[in-house]
Amino acid sequence: MTSVMYGRLVDLLVDRFEVDRAEIGPDTTFEDLDMDSLFLVELLLVIHSDFGVHVHDDAASPGDTITQVADLIERLASAQASA
Repeated sequence: MTSVMYGRLVDLLVDRFEVDRAEIGPDTTFEDLDMDSLFLVELLLVIHSDFGVHVHDDAASPGDTITQVADLIERLASAQASA
């Protein structure tokens, strides 16, 4: 089962970064999508801007799956909401 945040992250990758939706799955890594650490920094800035969640640059790596990063964003959003 995928989370709401996973869906939002996939939509963001498709809409803002022109990734083919067919290439994205729960176990897809950013490396699979030919995205390097510089791309991730840009993605995290967009996540901060669009979702209001601050993710440290070193919290995600190109080897992480889309699901892992969506879960990270969700945990951070929950922590920020309860703080």
